[in-house]
Amino acid sequence: MAVLVTGGAGYIGSHFVKLLIQNGIECIVIDNLSRGHVECLNNSVAFENIDLLEYESLVSTLRSYEIDSVVHFAAFAYVHESVNKPQLYYQNNVVGSLNLLKAIYDVGVRKIIFSSTCSVYGNPRNLPVSEDEPVNPINPYAKTKLIIEQMLEDFDAAHGLKFVSLRYFNAAGADFSGEIGESHDPEPHLIPNVLFAALGKREFVNIYGNDYDTTDGTCVRDYIHVNDLAEAHLKALEYLNNFDKSEIINLGTGKGNSVSEVVATAKKITSGEIITKISGRRAGDPAVLIADNKKAKQLLDWSPRFDLEEIIESAWIWHKNQKY
Repeated sequence: MAVLVTGGAGYIGSHFVKLLIQNGIECIVIDNLSRGHVECLNNSVAFENIDLLEYESLVSTLRSYEIDSVVHFAAFAYVHESVNKPQLYYQNNVVGSLNLLKAIYDVGVRKIIFSSTCSVYGNPRNLPVSEDEPVNPINPYAKTKLIIEQMLEDFDAAHGLKFVSLRYFNAAGADFSGEIGESHDPEPHLIPNVLFAALGKREFVNIYGNDYDTTDGTCVRDYIHVNDLAEAHLKALEYLNNFDKSEIINLGTGKGNSVSEVVATAKKITSGEIITKISGRRAGDPAVLIADNKKAKQLLDWSPRFDLEEIIESAWIWHKNQKY
């Protein structure tokens, strides 16, 4: 029996697919390649170029494989784009996910791991952020993720579809082989942009606010290595196989690093010049976002292995090898 991976040619999805292969687990990747990269996939992986909005093609493909479970990464994930183009996000993320849930129900699949986000908490009142924190998404991207979580709960209640929704904090880094890594266009994330500056591919890095109530005035985030995330997904699959019980689980390190600390660490690793420019705060940016990851440790027997320095080292290996 195989694992279906939607969005498996994307950043986190491709790292998860590589982990499945390393563990001898058969997988089928579905991706429309609008933002994924098929070259990130091993040639041995079964790949289907399908959009989740194409329901009939989706069902037909699912019926052609013996699928035991689904890991659902496929989504648009740029916060600022979602603010400017909410219709794009509701169509792609929500309608696409609804098609997927209908399709897997039709073919008899009853286990799914969902790639969610800590953005569903909005500006949390309590730190570190636990799963008991009230949800309050403040942008369309986060709202689509919460809607999908609610759909999963409804499909569980009606049809017994068991799920684990994994709410990531700040995914970062790359596989240490240098074969796959983070590649977005445009690139919204701090660590790649800092490394672009070190490579001379951008003039400076914006720091959005240096007057927050933190040690150095810059925002603090919980950066988690993409391989740690991949491992958590595999453990979530094992959890569903063993316990057949739906859960919502945060994924983070439980520690935070400020923007200034990220820049300083990148300077140390790259020995490059990284010029920063202080810009105004971005609307909706909390001062601190750190995960309470006790539930992941308890239920999944999972703990992150890599710290900020290792995250940036792995990303640096990847970006140095790219032909920009």
